[in-house]
Amino acid sequence: MTTTELPLAERVRGSLSELTRSERRVAQTLLANYPLQGLETAAQFAGAAGVSTPSVLRFVARIGFASYASFQRRVMEEVEAQLQSPLAKTGPIQADVDAGPQPHQTFAKAIADNVLATFRHLPLDELDAVADILADARRPLHLLGGRFTDPVAYYMTAHLRILRPNVMHIAGQPDNWRDQLIDMSGRDALFLIDIRRYQNDLCDLAEAATKRRVTTIVLTDQWISPAARYARYTLPARVSVPSAWDSNAALLAVVEALIADVMTRRWRESRKRMAAIEGLRENADSDGAPTSVSSGAERRTRKS
Repeated sequence: MTTTELPLAERVRGSLSELTRSERRVAQTLLANYPLQGLETAAQFAGAAGVSTPSVLRFVARIGFASYASFQRRVMEEVEAQLQSPLAKTGPIQADVDAGPQPHQTFAKAIADNVLATFRHLPLDELDAVADILADARRPLHLLGGRFTDPVAYYMTAHLRILRPNVMHIAGQPDNWRDQLIDMSGRDALFLIDIRRYQNDLCDLAEAATKRRVTTIVLTDQWISPAARYARYTLPARVSVPSAWDSNAALLAVVEALIADVMTRRWRESRKRMAAIEGLRENADSDGAPTSVSSGAERRTRKS
């Protein structure tokens, strides 16, 4: 699979409006248990979707594969891509002595392409539905990311706390997450960020939250985190760049777009809340904030 080839999950999502009813059931079954469903036999796949085996084969042909075997080869390629460690990925960009800034330009182009491709293929109905949930202050919102993506979740938390109440970043060790999960119910929403190499503890949290009827949202990469099988909404972003590490740039772009959307949807309430927060800051400054260097210098000048 090339880096420019459309990920299979995105291809399936993009074809939903063109499928027959039975083919759509096959597509939805695949997306709900991606990619594991695609590794089963055609008969097993048909049984899981509640359709006939020919319906599965017609679906595979409809999304561009000559046979079920070629479809499964593609699934296996994506599974291998999901499991890649930094050592297995492309090494650092090899700079030519006379290339000047070319390696940086190559990297910058990859990031720009990721952001554009992410928004081009994001399911807009899901993006709107997620923004609705994030803007609903009646729904407690909990956010968490993985080893390298949790800073993005915390960044999102810090912004949304300014715009609405009941926003919490899930902190501490995984064993402590259940202490916060116990108070969640059908009113709550859980926003997870998980990219390859996927974290089992995030997947376990998504499963446990779903059992408590929590609305789970997963922001993930183009190969789709296993946590997405428990999610009500899945937002795939492009993360691959010419580096041993994946990039969070497109994830951050999606997060910032959602923050902007929340502000637009609840501007009146958010403006009052932001004004109140600024008032608290001003009171804190006047009640004993450290004196600035410039004001201290002015007092010394007056004494002299």
